[in-house]
Amino acid sequence: MALGIAGAYDRAITVFSPQGRLYQVEYALETVRAGSTAIAIACNEGCVLTVEERMHTKLQNPAFSWKLFQIDEHIGAVAAGLNSDARILADNARIRAQVLRLSYDEEPTVEAVARYIGDIMQMYTQHAGVRPFGTAILFGGVDKTGVRVFYTEPSGMVLEYDAWAIGRGAEKVKDILEAEYRRDLTLEEAIELSLKALVNSVERLDEKWTARMATIPVSTRKYSMMPQEELRKRLKPLIEAREKG
Repeated sequence: MALGIAGAYDRAITVFSPQGRLYQVEYALETVRAGSTAIAIACNEGCVLTVEERMHTKLQNPAFSWKLFQIDEHIGAVAAGLNSDARILADNARIRAQVLRLSYDEEPTVEAVARYIGDIMQMYTQHAGVRPFGTAILFGGVDKTGVRVFYTEPSGMVLEYDAWAIGRGAEKVKDILEAEYRRDLTLEEAIELSLKALVNSVERLDEKWTARMATIPVSTRKYSMMPQEELRKRLKPLIEAREKG
């Protein structure tokens, strides 16, 4: 019976089920839950963005990142779900950031950019002939209001967090964050916490698995991607500890 009800209402994004559900949006959220784990942490000294990536073949260029995005000089983003959808939304976020900068002659806030992307995602839940975006994005950065982290999802909802995770390992990461996160963490402690949570959330660690990380320190308010060599050095003892445990 339940399958029959869903089958009648999940074909069009604009039709609510009798239970008040939009099945296509719920299916898009399932795509996010099956995606790569991504983490954003805000602390007094800055913001840390981390995401896992898995190489599909040895022929793939390991220097190319497709789930970590620089939006502006002081804003970054990580995504879970369909990478192509995330890329399009990241491009829209970059354009919006530049429009706000040129219009008001000041750097855009993280909130303004996140809300704009949330508006786009929400619009794709109201029109026939389109599908929801199959991605969720965590925006993080340092602006005139402080260190901020925002979450956007396929429904168009926008929420602010001190620390949050999305993707397949999100629940394990959240458990670690809830136990160990403090707003007064140093930036170095936030980096260590993010990597620890990521490594302990991954189901399978092999030669194809890797991670990406970017930081935006309060001292510089500049987005900086951590070199892969340094990141590998930081990950090595965490991976070894997990394998022994």
